[in-house]
Amino acid sequence: MLMLHDADGGHLTFAPLVETLATAGYRAVAWNMPGYGHSAPVEPYTFKALSQSAVALVDALQSGPVTLVGHGMGAMVALELAVRHPALVHRLVLVAGGPALDDAALQDWVALRLNALQAVDAGGSMEQLAQTLVPQFIGTGALPEGVRLAGHALAQVYPGAYRRALQALPTFDRGAAALAGLAMPTLLVAGGQDRCTPPVALEALAQVLPDAAMVLLPHVGHWPQLEDPEGFDGALLDFLARRRTLH
Repeated sequence: MLMLHDADGGHLTFAPLVETLATAGYRAVAWNMPGYGHSAPVEPYTFKALSQSAVALVDALQSGPVTLVGHGMGAMVALELAVRHPALVHRLVLVAGGPALDDAALQDWVALRLNALQAVDAGGSMEQLAQTLVPQFIGTGALPEGVRLAGHALAQVYPGAYRRALQALPTFDRGAAALAGLAMPTLLVAGGQDRCTPPVALEALAQVLPDAAMVLLPHVGHWPQLEDPEGFDGALLDFLARRRTLH
């Protein structure tokens, strides 16, 4: 199982889930997107290049068809990979992401973050940026420990990589025509209070995908796996148990 993180943080956003899945008997790997952590950057920074990087990791792991768990931007990468290499994808789990961002999300999410990076350029820190941004996008029922981990993960991101990821987000353009051919079982997990990818956007995507189910976590924002780990883990494990795979 390969977990693909959002622009707002690296592999740490999946750290608790990796442990949960390992305990349940699954082999789980959380990548760092190019430019994050110790992963080398890619040029150009496109969804095609990001999906190719993920394919290279799947090949290196020699794990065959995998379950992809993508959060936010990582859900877009998962869809891009699935469209380009459907034989490599056993299942898809799309968390608070997947559909192309609409104008409201581009303004409320991407532009806000690019503007916040200007303060980092002027001498501020990613930690300060995280302390400002994360509380604005969590749900009213968010687990405090999960919120702290979301902030910590964002604080570790290199500003240059963060900017490239944010600039790439508006370029994701996989629409219904391409996604309707994805026949693998898919789970969509929405945060009821997510302002980036609201539930209605994931509901629309679920109507396009041939074999999709959706779970709504009502008092959660953009980090379902961290804000409500009990609800998220239960939904994911139930989905995986329908046709158990160790990948």
